[in-house]
Amino acid sequence: MKLDILSDPICPWCYIGKAHLDRAFAARPNHPFVVEWHPFQLNPAMPEGGMDRTVYLEAKFGGRDNAARTYARISDAADEAGLQIDFEKIERTPNTLDAHRLIHWAGLEGRQTAMVSTLFRAYFREGADLEQRQTLVDLATSVGLDGGMIERLFDTEADVEEIRARDAHARERGIKGVPMFVVGERHAVSGAQATQLWTDVIDELVGREA
Repeated sequence: MKLDILSDPICPWCYIGKAHLDRAFAARPNHPFVVEWHPFQLNPAMPEGGMDRTVYLEAKFGGRDNAARTYARISDAADEAGLQIDFEKIERTPNTLDAHRLIHWAGLEGRQTAMVSTLFRAYFREGADLEQRQTLVDLATSVGLDGGMIERLFDTEADVEEIRARDAHARERGIKGVPMFVVGERHAVSGAQATQLWTDVIDELVGREA
């Protein structure tokens, strides 16, 4: 069964949601899902080169205190999910168009989930700038992609318009935030859902097939 996931590699709730889903998959290795990742930029109007992260967060959340409260909740949720996040290492909020191009190319090679996982870890644990081409090439190589090929693709406009069109299509369908999970192309589940929800869903689906 298809499990479509809309996410952005700089979205902390997407990282947390994936951790819960991964834990469910580990607990239910017989799960029926075939996962595909889809682009959704949290900041589609982010200028090339990104923004200073502190400036960005204060503008987004209406001041330093609101940003601090929001990220305190995120940190608590990450701890509960067993994730290590070092927000202090993240200096800039990038434009993620190229990161989404990379996820798309990884999907063509059957390495999409590995690429998504690597981007999440690089950003949230190491503070990697996911707009720097060489960083993206190095991360691509780390999951088995041809770094030279990825570098050549980045030198072109390959799939830029496709990524933008897919992102826009999601918004036209009413999706305003991520993560968004679509089960079997029918049922949409929004947010970083708990592991228990996913194990219950898997048990129900497997029970139907029994």
